Amino acid sequence: MKVEKYRRLRKQLGQGMTEYIIIVALIAVSAIAVYAFFGKTVRDQTAGLANELSGKSGQANISSAQADAGTATTEAGKNKGLGSYTNDTINSSGGK
Repeated sequence: MKVEKYRRLRKQLGQGMTEYIIIVALIAVSAIAVYAFFGKTVRDQTAGLANELSGKSGQANISSAQADAGTATTEAGKNKGLGSYTNDTINSSGGK
């Protein structure tokens, strides 16, 4: 009887760890997607803040961040899928 309880407890602990790993993986994939859309904007804003804190003008970085945000908005409105990815790759590399 004790052995059966121990096995059941071990299974439950393994299941909890598996669920935790799946949740961490989903969060990581989501973070990568968000960074892909807004990474350049965030980097430009951070550079602008660093310049402002050091006493320099960060206007160029702020303008660049605004332009990148506009580009991200345009890209977010497009339908994306495997078919559009292959077509975009071919078109951007100068292929047919």
